[in-house]
Amino acid sequence: MKERTHETPGAPSGWWRHLHELWLAAVRAQDVTMLATRVYSALSEVPGAAAVVGARWAGRETSYLRRWTPDSDETVTWYPAAADWPGGAVPPPVGTPGEPPRVCRRDPDTVAPLVAPALRGTGAVTVLECLFPLGTDDTAGLWIALDRPPSEDEEQELRERLEQVADILMVSNRRILEDEVHERRQARDAFLAEASLQMDESLEVEETLRRVARLAVPAVAEGCAVHLLRPDGGLEPVATAHVAADAQAWLGEVALHDAWLAERLRQVAGQSRGRVLRGGDLSGGPFGPDAVGDGKTIRALSVSPLRARGRVLGTLTFLYHRDDTSLADLPTLADLAGRAALAIDTATLYAQRRQHVETLQRQLLPRVLPEAPGVLLSAAYEVGDPSLDVGGDFYDAVVAGDRISLFIGDVCGRGAEAAAYTALARHTLRTLLTDGMAPERTLERLNGALVEEGAARFVTALVVTLTPAAGGGWDADIAGAGHPWPLVRHADGTVEELPARGLLLGVVPGAEYAPHRVRLADGDALVLFTDGLTEARAADGTCFEDLLHDAVRGIGPVDELSARRLVTAASDFREMGDDDTAVLIAHLRGRP
Repeated sequence: MKERTHETPGAPSGWWRHLHELWLAAVRAQDVTMLATRVYSALSEVPGAAAVVGARWAGRETSYLRRWTPDSDETVTWYPAAADWPGGAVPPPVGTPGEPPRVCRRDPDTVAPLVAPALRGTGAVTVLECLFPLGTDDTAGLWIALDRPPSEDEEQELRERLEQVADILMVSNRRILEDEVHERRQARDAFLAEASLQMDESLEVEETLRRVARLAVPAVAEGCAVHLLRPDGGLEPVATAHVAADAQAWLGEVALHDAWLAERLRQVAGQSRGRVLRGGDLSGGPFGPDAVGDGKTIRALSVSPLRARGRVLGTLTFLYHRDDTSLADLPTLADLAGRAALAIDTATLYAQRRQHVETLQRQLLPRVLPEAPGVLLSAAYEVGDPSLDVGGDFYDAVVAGDRISLFIGDVCGRGAEAAAYTALARHTLRTLLTDGMAPERTLERLNGALVEEGAARFVTALVVTLTPAAGGGWDADIAGAGHPWPLVRHADGTVEELPARGLLLGVVPGAEYAPHRVRLADGDALVLFTDGLTEARAADGTCFEDLLHDAVRGIGPVDELSARRLVTAASDFREMGDDDTAVLIAHLRGRP
């Protein structure tokens, strides 16, 4: 048993040392319970102390009872569930948060029932009681039992000491609670930031929905279901996730068929705020104590509306099996639902926009290529970046008599204006070539039309007219306007570039374009392409243009997929560059 040294109230230097040490420990403590040793050590040196008792309780539920007596080397702690619990069942009245410590003097027979049994047999003749609130629904008390009545000065000194200890504990607990709130806020903000990054990584609607469900399990809850609003006003499950693999199918069935859940989702979808259902709120449904199977262990259910850009998209539902739902507060759920709704709406709008772009792009290209006697035509088109607007690449083929005219071009830029000039260029060239106009004259007429329109965008184009040659093979009349020169893969496998010089279209009024004629043999393949093919770049900066001759040489057998194979080769090579690519290939089979 340790030897106690008592101080008189007139010599408080030891008390202030205890108080200073207690304060230093309180600054670092993660729970005020960790300060118990210092508190009891300080109060045990009060002159005449027969016992020091402390307790903590929440509402009417006691957390613990702790006691020091002179015949013990250390404090003894009891918990209500222990068989040797010495305390009573009813704690003193609960203090109000922010209320100062309440100190009063009591007889041992009138002390609080919670503490009275712990003071029996200590020889106490009087008790000083100090009650103080630590937080909302969290109260503590300290009792000093004295073996003799204190003088008036001694009692005042003891009251001040109890108030000083209580003040330190209250301030320490307030700091602890603020730290916990700050940590929860940091965890929430980190989770929401990560959730945003995860959801924003994909513009695919289905992938976004899967990410919404996956990222929340088990970070927020054990189960998650996403429902989207159908055109008829009903809610349709589009994604579910559960931490237990064997419960995944069950959750999918409940999300799809359960009428009780459907009604709760319908109610929340029409509101601006979400709901958390617990206990009796879960009655009658597939969740909670009355349920059977996987739903029986669910403690709570939260439903948040998905709203973005003024529109109701659906609901976000979380299922909680555990008691700890620290991330399941309504503000956090509302924030998460808002971010999820925005990601879903963005992905949906992107999908719609991409569909519109693809539809418009198809209208700017021929649905099918014509059948040309003696010539097999092959074409392919690939969008460089599907998130961009409609591009300006175009191509077509026109058969007029025994002539076959091919053309390909590219309007600078993207978007509605580029699409308008693409349509103008393709329609003009197709009409003039159908009328039998020579390649150079079609370019001159198109240039005049673009200049007359006051075009703010330049256009490149290449026109080739193939005519059966009298001595066999084909005469190719070529005219170019700032466009990449075509290639020809000869029957023997060699690849040659054909010159096609000329000014850009829509820039210089009255520009003239000189034709260039070459003789092509049966078995040759004429390859026309836009600059998206040559400008595809590898990670090291190498351009596909450096490999183009080899790629053309290796496009494989002559068939309708030759152009697609060439575009695929460039796509596989590409690490950088988002320009569209168009390829038109004419395989010369023989005189018709």
